[in-house]
Amino acid sequence: MKNRLKVLRAEHDWTQADLAEKLEVSRQTINAIEKGKYDPSLPLAFKLSRLFAVSIESIFQYED
Repeated sequence: MKNRLKVLRAEHDWTQADLAEKLEVSRQTINAIEKGKYDPSLPLAFKLSRLFAVSIESIFQYED
């Protein structure tokens, strides 16, 4: 799944470790999501949405 996580994170001047700490996940999880190697669980997607104050759809885009 494509996503804008890296862009959103950079806009907040957060490292992957900063974001991982805020979400209570590992830095490796953030890296895997940013690279599209891992799709977050729905609860994690909601956490990201709340943290960045944007809709889930504005973070993640489904690829056919």
